[in-house]
Amino acid sequence: MTAPGEATTTLSEVESKRLLARYGVPVLDERTAATADDAVAAAAAIGFPVVLKLCGASIAHKTERGLVRLNVRDAEAVRDAAQELLEAATPEDGDTEVLVAPMVRGNRELIAGLVRDPQFGPCVMLGVGGILAEAVADVAFRVVPLTNADADELAGDLRTQALLGPFRGEPAIDRVALRSVLRGLSDLAVAEPNVASVDVNPLIVVNGKPVAVDALVEQTVPTRTATAAAPRARPSDAAFQALFDPRGVVVAGASSHPGKFGFVALHNVLAHGYAGAVGATNLEGTSVLGVATVRSIDELPDGPWDLVFVCTPAGANVELLRACARRGIRAAFLTSAGYGEAGDAGKRAESDLVALCDELGILLAGPNGQGVVSTPSSLCAQIVAPYPPRGRIAVASQSGNFVSSFLNWSRQTGVGVSRAVSAGNAAAVSVADYLDFYAADDASAVSLAYVEGISDGRAFFERLREVTQRKPVVLVKGGATAGGQRAAASHTGSLASDDRVFDGLCNQVGATRTATVEEAFEAAATFATQPLPRGPRTVVVTTAGGWGVVTADAITRSELELVALPDDLKAQIDEKLPPRWSRNNPIDLAGGETRDTIPEVLELVARHPDVDAIVYLGLGIQSNQARLMREGRFYPDHGLERIVSYHERQDERFARAAAAISDATGKPILTATELAVAAPDNPGPATVRETGRLCYASANRAVTALEHLWRYARHRQRREG
Repeated sequence: MTAPGEATTTLSEVESKRLLARYGVPVLDERTAATADDAVAAAAAIGFPVVLKLCGASIAHKTERGLVRLNVRDAEAVRDAAQELLEAATPEDGDTEVLVAPMVRGNRELIAGLVRDPQFGPCVMLGVGGILAEAVADVAFRVVPLTNADADELAGDLRTQALLGPFRGEPAIDRVALRSVLRGLSDLAVAEPNVASVDVNPLIVVNGKPVAVDALVEQTVPTRTATAAAPRARPSDAAFQALFDPRGVVVAGASSHPGKFGFVALHNVLAHGYAGAVGATNLEGTSVLGVATVRSIDELPDGPWDLVFVCTPAGANVELLRACARRGIRAAFLTSAGYGEAGDAGKRAESDLVALCDELGILLAGPNGQGVVSTPSSLCAQIVAPYPPRGRIAVASQSGNFVSSFLNWSRQTGVGVSRAVSAGNAAAVSVADYLDFYAADDASAVSLAYVEGISDGRAFFERLREVTQRKPVVLVKGGATAGGQRAAASHTGSLASDDRVFDGLCNQVGATRTATVEEAFEAAATFATQPLPRGPRTVVVTTAGGWGVVTADAITRSELELVALPDDLKAQIDEKLPPRWSRNNPIDLAGGETRDTIPEVLELVARHPDVDAIVYLGLGIQSNQARLMREGRFYPDHGLERIVSYHERQDERFARAAAAISDATGKPILTATELAVAAPDNPGPATVRETGRLCYASANRAVTALEHLWRYARHRQRREG
């Protein structure tokens, strides 16, 4: 991928390999020959059999053009092959020569390379290589520079891990040697900024060692000099406090019409218990919702006023913000449209707005945003979205609609939110800025973000890497399609896309990337309410066999481990259950539970040192039966009232026990039942919500959430270890 204003030149295979060798990428003992006789002499020096290739700076794909001769076994065959290749050259190929190399064989071919992504800069790639590289497309990326851990994890991202282990009688790939290749490409990217892309394909594995059999390097020839804009500094904590925990809020452009933003915004600020001062401006100076409005900011009574929520047209905002600065207002949230999203004139107006707020010392959130929520301050300053229960999830989104989605999920599940902001056009404050603030925010345990376009990918990468060292970050990315200009001659370039690179970036920094909004919220809710597992060893506790089987399948497909039950744990469970229990993982209680069995078994499993996490299934079954009895024509007679009450109390006890045991042992216990959505008033899932935890709607969703938890925990362990 090349930047606008740059041309590229392609090095010959010989020149490409010489460059790679300087950075520790292993290459073969190869010779060049200008004539057929020279090729024979080179082959004799190397030893038969050999490979011959026609090379030139303008020859990119030799195999496709038939310019390669394999397994050439004697001098006469070398002379004939070399002559054929030299005669096959075309004027467009420029200066050509024959490359003579040892014939090496290996059952495994990888591809490694370097690409400069338009958003995130230089990235190293590793994947399945050879002629299947683009068809299989099993590749992974890391942003440069790579550490040893980055290189090792890059290899671990490939789906076809079997290719890296012992294969067809050959030893496993030497991971240290593979790491050296990837680190060498990273070092090359840093030291040679004129290198646009590197394509090493195939990287053949011979006796466990990778060696570059073919390579192609493209260099850029700058035709103009571009000046990168300096990154903006993150707003101060005091500025963020003015936005999220203001002592006073002013709604600018308040309206008495209940269908207008100015009415809705003021209503929402007043409706949810915000205890600070509330003021409003209105050109007519009329009372709105009991608030005596003023015609201008200058007429506000004495504050303190920290935040202005702007519902006025774009044309009025310059003078409005100047007046806000005079009254000591330190943060402004702009719902106003007509800025960067509205063409060139809007972009100029937005740029002027940013400069003005910088001059005035005002944090500018938006414009074109929906609002800000801060449950620690009971603040609901927004024009579209529900108000969530208080909790530990902090939300930042480039789309106001997804703020609504996340807050809707919060209300449905009972897992609460600390902060939420619609970044709008993010003219001055980016999603990364909010994530940085959340990482230091005592009210927040995890950040949840939706991102689309990232204007400065490199800065986003650096910020995200620092943030995830402090707290988990869950991301949903829109526009997950191949993007950027591809390098025409490079397999590496054709396999790169903004989405694959973004995947690698998230894995590299330890951010949790999810495929859907539901998965994102559930991952964030899990981080906010469950302890991190110490390892992947997972046990399933279930009241019915089928649920356990499906969950075991999900765990086996994941990066978690369906751990074999230790003998001492089996013996302990034997004392609690009749002989028909499964005696295996999943632990199928097989209907043998008594009043205290489930809490006792959960505690035995959670306290065992060989268990890291539990998925608990079957909660709510007793209450489901109780509902049938309560709704039937025999209730409350025949002893039904007593047994209904008992069943419902049992499910409440089980839900509270799961949370208490998790808290006591520091191990995650995830409870899953479809009743969480099918019958949310069932005492089982309802009590899970009362404990502040998420009740997962299926075992598969619980396993996915637990896998996200383990991946982040493992990332932290590797970085700290």
